[in-house]
Amino acid sequence: MLTVEELIKKESDLRHELFNLRFQHGTHQLENIMRIRSVRRDIARIQTIINELRS
Repeated sequence: MLTVEELIKKESDLRHELFNLRFQHGTHQLENIMRIRSVRRDIARIQTIINELRS
């Protein structure tokens, strides 16, 4: 099980990846558009786990 700090770091990395994916999508360089959805859902899952651990 990851600690809250590790989860926050992973969320930050995913947000950075999401930014890059959106940029690539805007410039028509992104081949797999479904990756954006996958990263967004991973971020939501991590946020849920962080909230559960904090309460």
